[in-house]
Amino acid sequence: MAVKIRLKRLGKIRAPYYRVVVADSRTKRDGRVIEEIGQYHPTEEPSVIKIESERALYWLGVGAQPTEQVAALLKLTGDWAKFKGEADTTSKVKVAEPKQPFTVDSTKKAVLKPKTEKKAPAAPAESADDAETTEA
Repeated sequence: MAVKIRLKRLGKIRAPYYRVVVADSRTKRDGRVIEEIGQYHPTEEPSVIKIESERALYWLGVGAQPTEQVAALLKLTGDWAKFKGEADTTSKVKVAEPKQPFTVDSTKKAVLKPKTEKKAPAAPAESADDAETTEA
């Protein structure tokens, strides 16, 4: 069986994201897969590339052939150099900076003012004399 490491497309029409999968070369692009070993989101800034290095090296070791796109991703993550036994195995993937936690600016006024609770008007209590006259 010819095994390939390739991309499986997911997402919307103009917002694709991919999973790096190991599949039989005869199956459809988005068809049945043997194993999912990573993900790739090209539309984010910087692109998100996450590949399980151990599993990728295993599949390369048993003869799986990466497609051109996956080979480029493996070179960025350094897994291709590890597989070939080269010296430079560092990852060249850019990582997004973590978002700053939200802090409330106390110098500005609040846009929404809290509502004050209105008290419901108390119902007038019926006296005992009125209750007797309505029974008759």
